[in-house]
Amino acid sequence: MSQTETTSKQTASMLVDFGPIGVWIVVYNLARAYAGDQAIYIGTGAYMIAAVIGLIYAIQVEKRFPPMLIFTTVIVLGMGTIGIVLQDPIFLYLKPTIINFFYSFLILISVALGHNVWKVFFASVFNLPEEAWTMLAVRWALWFQFLALLNEFMWRHITDSVVPESARWFAEIEISESFWANAKLGVMVLSLIFAGLQMPLLLKYQRPGDEDGEESGEAA
Repeated sequence: MSQTETTSKQTASMLVDFGPIGVWIVVYNLARAYAGDQAIYIGTGAYMIAAVIGLIYAIQVEKRFPPMLIFTTVIVLGMGTIGIVLQDPIFLYLKPTIINFFYSFLILISVALGHNVWKVFFASVFNLPEEAWTMLAVRWALWFQFLALLNEFMWRHITDSVVPESARWFAEIEISESFWANAKLGVMVLSLIFAGLQMPLLLKYQRPGDEDGEESGEAA
């Protein structure tokens, strides 16, 4: 496969994985200007549609079966539908917390049981010894916990929505719903930076394998 084809596939995969967030931000901000408090429901609906399209594209066109993307889409559809039907934004605020805590505990439990799910997901990309897979998995588990707690901190301090004052951790902190909504872009950037910071670990432990992947086959 040529470098151009590889780059095109990587770009398409990134659009599938991160495109729905871009759709959410654009639609939410446009709706905020014209639909006021209904913006979060309009943005969520657009996000749900984009997530489903992205998942179908990944499976049908890219011929990949991304388990994390599938779970994220299921949660987005479930919590999004509940939030829209009940007209309760709290369900929508909670989505990132649930998703990130699930990822974190899925990783930690799998490592504890000796079947590292991070290795299962990425063994076709990297060929690492067991200790490196464990370090990488734990780092990502802690990162997902950080993102879950960050989301909890933000939505609990939204003051221009239905969040009760009793939900706040710090009475003096006030955050707008718009800030919370647009922070998803910042979270995405931070996650890409965090992923980049794992490169020294990957480069240090990456082992050469043959073209058929026999050496890395033990990770499957």
